[in-house]
Amino acid sequence: MKKISVIFILPDLETGGAERIVTTIANHLSRDRFEPKILLLRKKGGYLKILKDDVEIIDVDTERIRHSLKPILREIYRRKPDIVFSGFGEVNAYLSLFIKLFPKTKFIARETNVVTQHVTRKEIKFFYNFYNNYDKIIAQSDDMMNDLTGNFKIKSNKIIKINNPVDFDFIDQKLAVSSKPECYKYNYKNVVAIGNLSARKGFDNLLKVFSRLKNENILLHILGDGQDREVLHQMKDFLGLENVIFHGRQENPYQFLKYADLFILSSRYEGFPNVLLEAGACGTYSLANNCPGGINEIIQDNTNGEISDIENHEDFSQIIMRILHGSYDKDSIKNSIKSRFSKNIILDKYEKVLLDLMK
Repeated sequence: MKKISVIFILPDLETGGAERIVTTIANHLSRDRFEPKILLLRKKGGYLKILKDDVEIIDVDTERIRHSLKPILREIYRRKPDIVFSGFGEVNAYLSLFIKLFPKTKFIARETNVVTQHVTRKEIKFFYNFYNNYDKIIAQSDDMMNDLTGNFKIKSNKIIKINNPVDFDFIDQKLAVSSKPECYKYNYKNVVAIGNLSARKGFDNLLKVFSRLKNENILLHILGDGQDREVLHQMKDFLGLENVIFHGRQENPYQFLKYADLFILSSRYEGFPNVLLEAGACGTYSLANNCPGGINEIIQDNTNGEISDIENHEDFSQIIMRILHGSYDKDSIKNSIKSRFSKNIILDKYEKVLLDLMK
């Protein structure tokens, strides 16, 4: 039986959500049926280390997404894959215009965000007029799916909802070698937030919340890097937040999550937040801002977490205090995630989509 050739497209394999998911899919597709390749605009990133050796990497060596279209189309024309799977919003948008050039290839877009929240540039929104050219579009959440059908007139029969998978094997390996971070002080509660230091992640609101908790024995550990780093550091100093620590990007964030008393998701919007899934996979209770992007599909109230409005800084700070004085069952939190989002459940859905396209 001829194997189905699939080319996945990503900007790089830096340690972000879309990169993690595509790496997981490529690693775990049945090799009896599929031949996966990953086309990268830049061959770099931490996930290169965990990609299986038999996944060919096609490096088009282009810094900017808008300049990548020509080399991407050239590789599709040259290699003639059965399926092209584009896993990054901006690339999806540009590529949609050219799908009709390849009538023998099936095209899938995996959308990464609630588009109306995330895409602000009019020239990129224009390309969503051609999104119905895709054979299938994978949305990660109901919010994302409703946004595409309601605001971009995408045909509902083109869209399939598949939540993100959690790789428990990978996380458990990391947890097995994770000791308590030295920065976790005795007699202090440790709260963790993780994400790119950009406006969409809402860390400015989180700092305002913690300005109300200055006199409590609570440490806030923020993991991540990004364009707003300096602004957030200045804000921390201005608010006098000695108990807030910026750790930058961490090779093993699970070490922080495993020993945390609480994980907070402060985002203004999401796609389907992997970090919220991974916090649960570490057995850590979560408090999430009530924002678009599948939060209410992940949080099971009072089992693995709660949802509240972070813009109400005072109320949010009081909820943090209440949670930190409570106790939560780590096994129940883990099972809440595992029973719905474990790798095998989700990857079976991806494999089915790919197989159905070839019928």
